[in-house]
Amino acid sequence: MQDVSAHGWDAGQAALPAWSLPKDAVDRIALPGDWPERVTREWALGGSTGKGARVCILDSGVEAGHPRVGDLESAVVISIGENEEVIAEEDTEGDVSGHGTACAGIVRTLAPECSISSVRVLGSTFTGSGSILLGGLRYAVEQGFDVINMSLSTTKKPFASVLHELADNAYFKRTVLVASAHNMPVESYPWRFSSVISVGSHEEDDSLAFFANPNPPVEFFGRGVNVEVPWLGGRSLKVSGNSFATPHLSAICALILAKHPELTPFQLKSVLYLTATNVGGGK
Repeated sequence: MQDVSAHGWDAGQAALPAWSLPKDAVDRIALPGDWPERVTREWALGGSTGKGARVCILDSGVEAGHPRVGDLESAVVISIGENEEVIAEEDTEGDVSGHGTACAGIVRTLAPECSISSVRVLGSTFTGSGSILLGGLRYAVEQGFDVINMSLSTTKKPFASVLHELADNAYFKRTVLVASAHNMPVESYPWRFSSVISVGSHEEDDSLAFFANPNPPVEFFGRGVNVEVPWLGGRSLKVSGNSFATPHLSAICALILAKHPELTPFQLKSVLYLTATNVGGGK
């Protein structure tokens, strides 16, 4: 029984191993080298309004036309068909709990000219099924959004492997997943995956203040305590939780990607680290 093999290569074989780089292709993958000597906040997002960046709110829907949210690029609700196929239909009902609208409003406040889309996977009780979550994330990744805000997670381990696969797929397609850590000290997903940007809360009032965590799996802390957010019916509420720290980081990602659309998720995460408030932020 052979379940593992070494990946050595016989020098007598003419072809390169799979996934290798031919000598004549080196020039074709030359990358721009116009990075500054020091990555600063001014370089990363100074003057950016988020224009051109596409953000998806994977949540309970978004109340379109809310004065603190504005127009949406698109809004769909996810369901699963009889043959387990993912069905994405136009969402005519909108937000069913207020949670998604709150997240969208935070993104709109910090990145006023970004494009916001809604993919509804949660119900009125702030919960949903794992299969719909997976279907919604798969749909969102296929749409090629720049940033997907996931202020949610699942503790169900059977869903973890598929979530991990989808997170890696997004990473290689240059879609950034920004995922909320659980509010309780439990193991949940997808925020624990290294291919996502994982977010917990801090208590500072500055919405653009974020901190790099030297002790992951939470990688960054965003504003998430006593945050005033839009809610259903044009109202506003004050809320706390990692759910609301996450769209702060999503918006910051949108600001950076609007100014530097060439950045990969790996490079974006590096820029976030270098410009975090406790590393180089404000300098």
